[in-house]
Amino acid sequence: MIVKLIEKTYALLWGDLFTISLGNSSIGISLMILLLVPAGIYFTIRTGFLPIRYFPQMIGTLKEKKESENSLSSLQTLIISTATRVGMGNLVGVVAAVSAGGAGAVFWMWLMALLGASTAYVEASLAQKYKDPDPLYGGYRGGPAYYIHEFFKEKTGKNRRRFLIPALFAISGLICWCGISQVISNSVSSAFQNAFHIPPIVTTVILVFLATVIVLQKNATIKLLDILVPIMAGSFFAITVFIILLNIRQLPAVFARIFSEAFGLRQAVSGGLGAVIMNGIKRGLFSNEAGSGSAPCAAAAAEGNDPSRTGLIQALGVLIDTIVICSCTAMIMLLVPEEITAGLSGMDLLQTAMYHHLGSAGVIFIAITLALFSFSTFIGILFYARSNIAYLLGDRWCWQTAYKVLALVMLFIGGLQQYTVVWDLGDVGIGLMTVFNILFLYPMSGEVLKLLEKYKK
Repeated sequence: MIVKLIEKTYALLWGDLFTISLGNSSIGISLMILLLVPAGIYFTIRTGFLPIRYFPQMIGTLKEKKESENSLSSLQTLIISTATRVGMGNLVGVVAAVSAGGAGAVFWMWLMALLGASTAYVEASLAQKYKDPDPLYGGYRGGPAYYIHEFFKEKTGKNRRRFLIPALFAISGLICWCGISQVISNSVSSAFQNAFHIPPIVTTVILVFLATVIVLQKNATIKLLDILVPIMAGSFFAITVFIILLNIRQLPAVFARIFSEAFGLRQAVSGGLGAVIMNGIKRGLFSNEAGSGSAPCAAAAAEGNDPSRTGLIQALGVLIDTIVICSCTAMIMLLVPEEITAGLSGMDLLQTAMYHHLGSAGVIFIAITLALFSFSTFIGILFYARSNIAYLLGDRWCWQTAYKVLALVMLFIGGLQQYTVVWDLGDVGIGLMTVFNILFLYPMSGEVLKLLEKYKK
């Protein structure tokens, strides 16, 4: 019964509610598309095309320093949110999008990043405005559960310990992150088995041991991500630049292919235009997480008195995730002759592409990169969980530790066996988070626009 409920909820959130015909092709529209794409368009227009107009200010926020030891700087919150954004979606997700939708899917991922940046600005600004002091870890905490709580507090005039909708958001987040824990360990153990022939049990035990040492310490999470994220993202970017330089003459043809296939000049004839558009949109939304309510949990922890600055740096995080990191994966694949990757999909396609560029060293590099991306995602989501646990159960170490142990158990199980239902549960969790979050961003966005006007002045 529970399995059927999960499957039905998954179909409702992520399945096609209806289809739109486009000549020989069709586009399936899911509830997530209906929520996230119009929200991105709406907030982009209301903020005056913020990702373009305020890009210099986004870069400028990186220079801000924190004033107290226990709080986080804007750069540190960007690193935390990047740790969770830059994960399997940037490798496996992009590969899946290009495999199913062709090179044109990349263009639609770029477009979703520009729209998603505005949504990320709105939710992060609200999180920073309604943050609370964190008596356990020091600094601040917050997120959608907290700003939705303030919405109900103002509308009802009642000062309750918790309200139903923000509590449901918090529960959805905890469900989502447990499901993601299994996906992470399964992907890492599979990649290491393919690249190094290491048995999954060995990879899983080492992964869980390292995670345990880190997450059960009070503030080791931030210290690790401060080091790990810049190194892994920088290395991946550097390797991609090297590959592009090796194939610089092919670059104009790759961009021509992306733009021509984006509008179905080749796919429209075969009825594949819908696949191009929807795979790009879905993977772009899934990768940058804008609107899901995850990254605001990091944004709330930033020290500062101007929520707009925090919002801008989280908008920059969306652009880094998709425009930079996702594009790196796409370039690695698209700079390979089509006949070499024909018929391949998933990690087989990416590993074949890397082998073409760098030989066996490329296959090893991708396996290690996937492990680092995935591990940083696990550490990051446990940081997010802090706020939701506190909202639901109060400020007690026993509840914080209990959830960490649960996530570690899920990490161990996922490394040994793939449980599709649990993976679907993770998607259900992030889908429900998105529903609860987006519905309250609209009525609360007026506050953010006032903050933006104040920032402009």
